Amino acid sequence: MSSDLMRFTIAIPAKLLDEFDEYTAQRGLLVNRSEAIRNLIRDCLVQAELSDPAAEVVGSITIIYDHHIPGLTQKIDEVEHNYPGIVISSMHVHLDHDNCLEVIAVRGVSNMVNELSNCLLGIKGIKYGKLTTAATAGRLEA
Repeated sequence: MSSDLMRFTIAIPAKLLDEFDEYTAQRGLLVNRSEAIRNLIRDCLVQAELSDPAAEVVGSITIIYDHHIPGLTQKIDEVEHNYPGIVISSMHVHLDHDNCLEVIAVRGVSNMVNELSNCLLGIKGIKYGKLTTAATAGRLEA
């Protein structure tokens, strides 16, 4: 962290502050209030950056599917291969006799990552899917 810390004062209703302290403590986030507020500010800035379709992002696409559906795994592979450089890794897990979990690590321009996710999640036979993105490492160091 930078040594050029700035101090500022905020006014907040006691009940809201109590709820915030309880929220952060339950999640193990409360080192101190200053760090908790810094984390909220970082998250706000990252979310604003992610709304830019040209922003560089990293993330994961998580999908769950029945691997017994004919041709489904090939369709998933085909979509992934259509986005070279965006898909950087994947992990395949057998959940039970029928269901598989795939976590696909992605990195690239936001609109392309979203396009890839939409293509994957639109494949018939995908039971569940979700894209999770974050800003690139440079923003996370702020």
